[in-house]
Amino acid sequence: MSPTGLPVKVRVGYGLGSFATGTFGTVPGLLLLYYLTDVLGVGAGLAGLLVFLPKAWDVLLNPWIGSLSDRSTGGRWGPRRSWMLLGGVTMPVCFAAMFAAPAGLDGGAAAGYVAVLFLLTASAYACFQVPYVALPAELTADPDERARVMSWRVAFLAVAILLSGAVAPLLAGASGEDRGSAGGYRLMGVVIGGLLAAGMLAAVAATAGTRSVVRTTSEPSLRAQLRAARGNAPFAWLLGAFVVQAAATGLMLAGTQYFATYILDRPSATTLLFVCLIVPSLLAMPLWLAVGRRTGKRNAAVGASLCFLLGALGAATGRELPAPLVYGAVALAGVGYAGMQMLPMAMLGDAVAADAYTSGRRRAGVFTGLWTAGETLGLALGPGLFGLVLALGDFVSSDADHRVAQPDSALTAIVVGFGALPALLLLISLPLLARYRLTEAELTRLRDESIARTAPRDEESV
Repeated sequence: MSPTGLPVKVRVGYGLGSFATGTFGTVPGLLLLYYLTDVLGVGAGLAGLLVFLPKAWDVLLNPWIGSLSDRSTGGRWGPRRSWMLLGGVTMPVCFAAMFAAPAGLDGGAAAGYVAVLFLLTASAYACFQVPYVALPAELTADPDERARVMSWRVAFLAVAILLSGAVAPLLAGASGEDRGSAGGYRLMGVVIGGLLAAGMLAAVAATAGTRSVVRTTSEPSLRAQLRAARGNAPFAWLLGAFVVQAAATGLMLAGTQYFATYILDRPSATTLLFVCLIVPSLLAMPLWLAVGRRTGKRNAAVGASLCFLLGALGAATGRELPAPLVYGAVALAGVGYAGMQMLPMAMLGDAVAADAYTSGRRRAGVFTGLWTAGETLGLALGPGLFGLVLALGDFVSSDADHRVAQPDSALTAIVVGFGALPALLLLISLPLLARYRLTEAELTRLRDESIARTAPRDEESV
């Protein structure tokens, strides 16, 4: 029988890995598109495509990494740690290089440089993220202990999102009337790369050698993985809703710097807008936990989605509203954002548990690989869509030394991409979320049936 308590070092060390996942989930979405269009002079349509394609590659890569990590033993590091270590060593270097385009590169050459580095960064990140997300199911068989481990992860994730999202624009030099410079982005890449390395390597070191109490079963091919996911209806509907909502979040993140610079006419407002989004989300987490316990996770997730939708609609009127009301609308979206991040993760755990109860197989790596691939796709779709909207609005790209006047159509495109499109995507996600019908009572029933099926075999083996 496995021990129910893990050392504090393991809990905290695992949580520190969220400094990497939270930071990488935030900074490229917040700054990379703007870096391409307003520092390197890449056209908006091409920039949006370049931000999308490398992460779209992860849709294929993540499930494959999940399958490989399911079969890994890791030697003295333990299962999955060798993959995490590979990502922890390579990904921060690639990230720093991505924001360090050589002097003189612009246009197509700069686009090619960033695209290659972003592809390498996203691939290295997948090596860490997929086994990292699957790891808690193998650290302990005690649900309460697993919840304590996840609480550390959520806490560090929130701190990472707030810290990286507020500090990265300042490091890039987007303060006062300055929109940032190539040197500022280079400094930002190095500092944020250091944070990524610290979080990843801490998670590997703290959990290395920890005995695995549960081993997962691998599916032999991507087709088999997709078949397993399709057979788990709660997971399939939840994943669909989560991808659409991730795209909405990606749109708002990608539009933040543009909205601050061209709509509020204050480049430094990027940090304030981000704080308005994230701080309310931190304060709202206990609220959504309580609502989830009282009404069920799915109903709470619908409520959180409606909060984000209303906040996004408010932001869509940013050209008419006074700045304080715009900040208030973003804060309302932040309240919803907390539930949109936290509740689906809890629902994912239930869906994976339901699969184990009904199939008799533990396939956490399969499902987390598909989940992280979907999250990556959604977050990549956001900047890609925003770049497309800018291109349709005739947005004029420029380098860091020359700020150009934008046509009225480009200003309209910015508020559409920052507010109206995210609201539309949230509306689309609600019917998908409503199809998730796995309740706590249903999960308990599946568990009891699984125990009843295995009990006779256990008795025969005694």
